Amino acid sequence: MENSASIDLQVTGMHCAACSTRLEKALNQLPGVSSTVSIATEKAHIEFNPETITPEGLIKAIQATGFDAHMLRDYAAEKESRTLALKKEKARFLISALLTAPLILEMLLMFAGIPFMLPAWVQFVLATPVQFWIGWRFYEGAWGSLRSRSANMDVLVALGTSAAYFMSLATWLLELHEPLYFEASATLITLVLLGKLLEANAKSKTSSALEALIRLQPRTAHVERDGEMHDIPIEEMRVNDVFWVRPGENVPVDGLVIEGTSSIDESMLTGESLPQEKHPEDKVYAATNNVRGLLKCRALAVGSHTQLASIIRLVEKAQGSKAAIQRLADRVSAIFVPVVVGIALLTFSAWWIANGNFNAALINAVAVLVISCPCALGLATPTALVVSTGRAAQSGILIRDAEALERTHRLSVLLFDKTGTLTSGKPSVTEIMPSSDISDAELLKIAFSLARTSTHPLSRALAEHAGKLQITPLEVMNVSEFSGQGLKADIQGKPCLLGSPAFAEHNGVAIDARRMLSLQQKGESVLAVARGSELLGYVAVADQLRVSSRPAIAALIGMNLRVVMISGDSLETAKAIAAQAGIKEFRAEVMPQDKEAILQSYKADGHLVGMVGDGINDAPALAAADVSFAMKSGSDIAIETADITLMKNDLMSVVDAISLSRRTIAKIRQNLFFAFGYNVLGIPLAAAGMLSPVIAGTAMALSSVSVVSNALLLKRWKGHHR
Repeated sequence: MENSASIDLQVTGMHCAACSTRLEKALNQLPGVSSTVSIATEKAHIEFNPETITPEGLIKAIQATGFDAHMLRDYAAEKESRTLALKKEKARFLISALLTAPLILEMLLMFAGIPFMLPAWVQFVLATPVQFWIGWRFYEGAWGSLRSRSANMDVLVALGTSAAYFMSLATWLLELHEPLYFEASATLITLVLLGKLLEANAKSKTSSALEALIRLQPRTAHVERDGEMHDIPIEEMRVNDVFWVRPGENVPVDGLVIEGTSSIDESMLTGESLPQEKHPEDKVYAATNNVRGLLKCRALAVGSHTQLASIIRLVEKAQGSKAAIQRLADRVSAIFVPVVVGIALLTFSAWWIANGNFNAALINAVAVLVISCPCALGLATPTALVVSTGRAAQSGILIRDAEALERTHRLSVLLFDKTGTLTSGKPSVTEIMPSSDISDAELLKIAFSLARTSTHPLSRALAEHAGKLQITPLEVMNVSEFSGQGLKADIQGKPCLLGSPAFAEHNGVAIDARRMLSLQQKGESVLAVARGSELLGYVAVADQLRVSSRPAIAALIGMNLRVVMISGDSLETAKAIAAQAGIKEFRAEVMPQDKEAILQSYKADGHLVGMVGDGINDAPALAAADVSFAMKSGSDIAIETADITLMKNDLMSVVDAISLSRRTIAKIRQNLFFAFGYNVLGIPLAAAGMLSPVIAGTAMALSSVSVVSNALLLKRWKGHHR
C-alpha cells in the first residue's frame, strides 16, 4: 500500500467472532484501509493511507459500527482499564444473579415436585431489570449489528430472551392460562453474563507470557550525569547515557559494559537457562537480570528500540494476526447467525403446526437461538495462537505471525546452511601445509596479506590466526574478490590468489589432490594459496559443529522431516561435515546466489520447504522459503525479518518451534471440532424439544469456557531446555 501507515487500536464492545468479522469488514471497506481484528486480544491492526483517513477517523468509523476504540495506552494503564471494566461486569452479574435467584429457586422446586409459584407480579418485578437494564447491552449490540446489515451473538440473545419475556408478559396481562417464562429470560441473561466473565478470566491468562515480559523491565535506572548519580524513569534515558546495574537488579535498557564483570540471566530474552558471563565490551539487554557483579554500562538502545520492545512488538503482532484456518471460522461465523435465526423460525413453525402448542413452539425456538451462539467458534483459533506465541517467546522463539506458525507444522523439507548454522560460525586455522620450497611463515604471510582484504569468515579466521603470531602483512594492490570462491591481488608486483582449490584450478594452478583430500575428509575447509600459476600450499580451516546440531538433526528426522545441508565447501568437506551431523542428503560447492535456486527446486517438487540460516548471508533463500528460521547471532539481525527467529544459537530451538506449531494446530483443530460439534449436536436437540432454554444457555456458556481452557493447556508445553 503506497503512502501507508499503520496503527493498533484497542477495541471494546466485541462479544463474539461475528463482531470482529463485522468490524474487520467495515474497516476494509474504507478507501486505502486494510485491517485485521482479533477477538482474543480485542485489538485492531490497521494499515491505512494517511492522505485519505486519520487515526481519529478510523476510531469514528469503529464507533459507527457500534463498538468503541482508543489508542493503545501503556501496559499498566491498559491493565487498570480492563480490571475496572471487569469489576463493573462482576457487579452487574451479581445484581443479575440476586434478582434471578428466586426465579431459579422456583424452577428447581417445581422440578423437585414441590408446588411453589411466585406471584406473576413478583416474577415481573424481578425479571424486568434483568431484561432491560442488565441485558440492555444485548439490545445495543444487536441494533448496531443489524444496522450494519449483519448479525452477531447479541441478536440471538436479544431475540431469545425477548421472546420468552414478552410472551410471559402477554400471558400475565391478558390473563391467559399458559405458563410464565420470566425465569427463562432472566436466567439466560445471567448465564450469558457468567459465561462472559469466565471467558474473560480465562482469556486474561492467555496473554500472561507477554505480560510477564513487560513486567520485567524496571521503571527507573541509576544514571550518571555530570559526575552525579540520579535515579530517573527509563522513559527519560537517552542513547550514550552511562548507567549502573547493581547485583539482583534488572538491566533498564540495551547497553555496552564499560566496567565490571558479572553474570546476566538472559533466559527471558533467549530461553537460555544458564547465566551469561559479561565483561567490558559485552552487550547487555533490557529486562535481563544481573545475577552478581556491579556493572557500569553505556546505553546503546532505549525506549522502543530495545530488544525487549522488539520482542513485545513481534509477539503482539503475531497474537493479532490470523491464520487461514481462523479465516474459515470467521466466514462461517458471519453467516451462522442468519442461518440459526432461520432454523429457529422453522422450529417454531413446525412445532406450532404439528401440535398447535404456541408455548412449546416458542420455547423450543428460543432454545435453538440460545444454544447456537458462535462464541466458542470464534475463540477456538485466536486463543490458542495467543497462548502459543507467548509461550514460544518465553522459550526464545519469536514467531512473526499466525500464518508462519500454521505453515511450520506442514513442513516436509528443511534446508540447513552449514556455516554459522550447523557449525558455530567461528572457524579457526588448524593446519598450514606449504609446498617444499616455501616456509610456513612465508606461506602464512602471503595468505594473511590477501585475507585481510576480505570479510569472509574463513578469511577472518586466517587473519586472526596470523595476528596472534604477530605476522606483518605485505602490501597488496588491485584486489578482486569473487563471491564464494576466493580473491586475487598483486603482492610485490606478482599476481597471487587465495581461495578454494576449484578456484585455484580455474585460474591455471595445478592442485595436489592427495594432500587436499586428506584435509577435506576430516571435514576441514581448504584454502589454496598461489603465486602466478605456482601452488604455494594450503591453509586448513575448521568450523566446529554446534553441540546441539547432531541431536537436533536426529530429532527432526524422527519427526519425518527431510533434512538437507547446503554448503559452499568442496564435496569431500561437505560430506564429512554432513556425516558428523547425521545428515544423509547434502549439496556441496554451492555459491551464495545459488541457494535460492536449490530451495525452489524442492518447492517445484511439491514440498513445503523451510530454510534455517544465520539471517545474514542467506537472505535470498530465507525470503524464498515457505518458513524461514533465522539464527540470532548476538544482535546483528533485525528480528522482525524472519518468519521465526531463534534467540539462542541452539538448533534444538528449530525442533521446539516445529513441535509447538504441531501442538498448537492440534489444539486449534480440537477446539474447532468441539465448537462445530457442539452446534451440530445442540441445534437438533433444541429443535426437537429435548433442551430447555436454561439448559441451552448453560451449555452455551460452558462451551466458550471449555474452548479457552483447552487452549490454555498449551502453557504446559515445554521446549527441550525448559
